[in-house]
Amino acid sequence: MRVIVFGFRPRTKQRRIIFDALSRCTKPASIWDLFAFTCGPSRFSNPNPMVRLLNEYFRLLGKGFHRASMDMIEDGSFTLSNDLWRISDINTNYTMCQSYPFALIVPKNIRAKELIFIYATDASDEEVMQASTFRGRGRIPVVSWCHPGTGAVLARSSQPLVGLMMNMRSNADEKLVAAVCTQLTDGKGSRRKLYIADARPRKNALANGAMGGGSESSSNYFQSEIVFFGIDNIHAMRESFARLRDYLDTHGAASSDGMSSFLRHGGWTWGGGNLSSMSASVSTLGDSGWLIHVQSVLAGSAWIAARIALESASVLVHCSDGWDRTSQLVSLANLMLDPYYRTFTGFQALVEKDWLAFGHPFSDRVGMPSISGTSFELSRQSSVGSFSSSPIRQSSGSFTAQPSNSSHGQNNYSPIFLQWVDCVSQLLRMYPFAFEFSSSFLVDFLDCVLSCRFGNFLCNSEKERKKCGVYEACGCLWAYLADLRSSQGSSHPHYNLFYDPLKHNGPLFPPAAALAPTLWPQFHLRWACPSESQASNLEAECRNMATKFSELQKAKDAAEKKVKEYSIAMESLNAELQNEKQVSSSAMSLANRASKECAAIKRAIQSLGCRVNFAGSGDCTVDVESNITETQQNLMHSSRTSSRRDSDSMMGRDEKSDLSVSITVVADDAVSSSPFGRVCENLCPLRTRDGGCRWPDAGCAQLGSQFVGLKANFDAFDRLSIYDGYFQSE
Repeated sequence: MRVIVFGFRPRTKQRRIIFDALSRCTKPASIWDLFAFTCGPSRFSNPNPMVRLLNEYFRLLGKGFHRASMDMIEDGSFTLSNDLWRISDINTNYTMCQSYPFALIVPKNIRAKELIFIYATDASDEEVMQASTFRGRGRIPVVSWCHPGTGAVLARSSQPLVGLMMNMRSNADEKLVAAVCTQLTDGKGSRRKLYIADARPRKNALANGAMGGGSESSSNYFQSEIVFFGIDNIHAMRESFARLRDYLDTHGAASSDGMSSFLRHGGWTWGGGNLSSMSASVSTLGDSGWLIHVQSVLAGSAWIAARIALESASVLVHCSDGWDRTSQLVSLANLMLDPYYRTFTGFQALVEKDWLAFGHPFSDRVGMPSISGTSFELSRQSSVGSFSSSPIRQSSGSFTAQPSNSSHGQNNYSPIFLQWVDCVSQLLRMYPFAFEFSSSFLVDFLDCVLSCRFGNFLCNSEKERKKCGVYEACGCLWAYLADLRSSQGSSHPHYNLFYDPLKHNGPLFPPAAALAPTLWPQFHLRWACPSESQASNLEAECRNMATKFSELQKAKDAAEKKVKEYSIAMESLNAELQNEKQVSSSAMSLANRASKECAAIKRAIQSLGCRVNFAGSGDCTVDVESNITETQQNLMHSSRTSSRRDSDSMMGRDEKSDLSVSITVVADDAVSSSPFGRVCENLCPLRTRDGGCRWPDAGCAQLGSQFVGLKANFDAFDRLSIYDGYFQSE
């Protein structure tokens, strides 16, 4: 949709140099000159899509727990089946059909010899001709999608070769169609209805009969109905697209020459000009026919989906070759029937199955070189001439279309795939909650398809891509888009903010009144009307709000994480504080005990008539106030030793106590007799005058803090004889 105009000064050499360079780039001589092959190894590796095709087949057959691999493809062990269908390897070497994939889903009760795609010893030449040549290009009816509940199928093929008189028949083809599309629905033997959907207008189908093609007769296929959709061929689509581009370039806000359309003709042609010019521009859009074609494809696909989902009928779809309009209708119907195809992974599987694997000729339709046989060459004329209505600036200031010099037979360019993506965008507009991807994803996806940067959409078939080594030599478009999304997560523009998988978890049935398409602004208007193309401003604002909300949510999560960390730290500190309190309480208890013991010792010492002095260094000195005898000193020493022993034993009981008291007794001979002596003289009858004691094993008198008492060993006193010297004369 973009027309680029180069302007040069007159009589300059740059014109020819740039023209030749652009010609070499836009019209490469061989497929090897494409950018995808010349850019070198890509970090977006391209896993073999044949493996992904098998995985999609496994999903359709309810065997999703199986995972395909290249080893499985090489040894042919992928032919799984369920009660109705099986995966066949009849086209492994592309001998039956060069444009079909290596694996096909066929009815379980159909054997390979019934398809007769090779010359078998038990099959005649007539049977081979009937089965292998009755469908155009050998594209026999095969299953594209099957309903997991009812068993109804959506099948695809090419046109039958019934001839001009429509009198040609094939028993093998009729048997295959009956097996594909009319499986038994109950035990009574009743068969479901078969719809044969011919995408072409009826007159085109009749015209193809002159070249050997045509359409089926309902009388030859049991319980069938033939329906014509009236969708035009690739040439009508190409011309319609060119007219649409001219319309946008002429009547858009900006044109290819960089001038506003308001000023191009020296007057206003839109938004304030005369009514006739405005009406004429609207008529020009209608004359392009693009929206009518989009509506036809949408209506046909919706009809197919309704027949399968609502009537449990099977539908066989074909056009002429079965790779253009058939791919549009079948893939769009799949998108309406199966919610899986509305996700990123499902959309990729759908495109790879119904477009790439089933042989849509991308090289011919997009305008790139392809291969033919064993030599590499251009299979058609360059697509430059296909833009037959490219605007040429006339001297009068108006734009006219340049007639094309290439005929339809020489130019196979056509925007078939682009038109299908346009239909997907229309569904996305009607059902904004049903799709995981956004319109921005579809725009970037189309740009990547047309960029020649990746190899996914090169060549015309799976066989050609395999032959060219595309999978090994070129980068993968899907990996690139997935990498873009992973960089920003769900906030990436490719994600649909309104996607709700539970809201549309079944088929989509757009009513006829809703199938009124409009121009796809993000794609069609992005160059001609840059500001107006942002019709999704609401979506952009919502995305910005979602981004801000995500940032706030992350900040909230970070704050909650910090709060949690702080709470854990506070709990740890509280636990440590409790431990410290317990240690402090224990220390206070020990200190109180030590203080009490110290006070008791001090009182005991003071009761002996001593004075206790505590030094700042912790030493303790006891001064004796009176003269003491050797016995009393021994007694005090014994008392001190006992106190130390008691203190040591107490500290042994409590390891946390580190109290130690050092007592030093200082004797003073100049001091008068101590209270001990006076006590002994006054109270003890066994006290001798010379200071001795005649009481055996008796303890000395103790002067306590509260009383004075006499401690004696009365057992020894009982043993004392009165004649032991008590009454002896001195």
